[in-house]
Amino acid sequence: MKRIGKQTIEFTTPPKIESHGAVAGKKEAEGPLAADFDQTFKDTTLQTESWEKAEAQLQKEAVSAALRKGGLTPGEIDFILAGDLLNQCISSTFGLLDFEIPFLGQYGACSTMAQTLFLAAVLVDCGAACRAAAVTSSHFCSAERQFRTPLEYGAQRTPTAQWTATASGCAIVGHKGRVEVRRGLAGKIVDLGVKDPANMGAAMAPAAADSIRQFLLDTGTAPEDYDCIYTGDLGQVGTDLLHKTLDRDGLDLTARHQDCGLLLYDRESQDVHAGGSGCGCSASVLCGHILSRMEAGGLSNILFCATGALMSPTSSQQGENIPGICHVLQLSRS
Repeated sequence: MKRIGKQTIEFTTPPKIESHGAVAGKKEAEGPLAADFDQTFKDTTLQTESWEKAEAQLQKEAVSAALRKGGLTPGEIDFILAGDLLNQCISSTFGLLDFEIPFLGQYGACSTMAQTLFLAAVLVDCGAACRAAAVTSSHFCSAERQFRTPLEYGAQRTPTAQWTATASGCAIVGHKGRVEVRRGLAGKIVDLGVKDPANMGAAMAPAAADSIRQFLLDTGTAPEDYDCIYTGDLGQVGTDLLHKTLDRDGLDLTARHQDCGLLLYDRESQDVHAGGSGCGCSASVLCGHILSRMEAGGLSNILFCATGALMSPTSSQQGENIPGICHVLQLSRS
């Protein structure tokens, strides 16, 4: 690998996505991407004892699907990089325990899928791993309990609020496959002073603009060089802010941009307000919808720009700002 520009890494022999799996809950199965998931569940607890255990099960099912589709066993994976939204990443810890794969826990909030995939590609490219898996998840009920108010309270959601996806996605990176990881950019922490935990789109949009702008500058490319630029998960509020911000720089994304938080649900019929969010949102859209389209030839060159709001219940309750982050990956069909 080599560094190009200020922040971007280019893989001279690009690692490839050998297999991928995506699972989701009932609400996601009622959305426009239902057919793209390997498995969906009608029960929010997935027949476990709690929502947190259900989220751990989501990761287990996503990894199992990716292994099965790739004809692989856990022993053929050298590292698994995973994270989630819950304190100390317990969904990843308990969900992946039985696989007995060397584990590297990650936290990038909703940007975790891009972060784990980027680092998995680095491990494979440098020879530290033959194969590395990247996985993340989220669950609406567990996230509401941790970050906002208990569901039993029945609090009214504001128009800017986004619906945390009950979903998980896993991608296995190695040396075979039709889709390759060509370049990656690790984003910077960007804080524009947003404090409202019910407006994640506004908190994350500045970071998305900063990372996309820098990636295009580093690579000497323009939005029209890509079939699509996917962000995750800005929702409608963050998408509008992203377009306005980059438009001031002369970068028009409107013809090429789609947001995972707007793809996962039908906002009109499913009452998700500003759209979807959560680690599992962009992960399931990538590992279910986007990669399948690339393998089928519908897309050949895309940017996957997962965004995250770097907050915790503690920082939010203490009135701190909500910084944002966005990591960018260029995925191409080989």
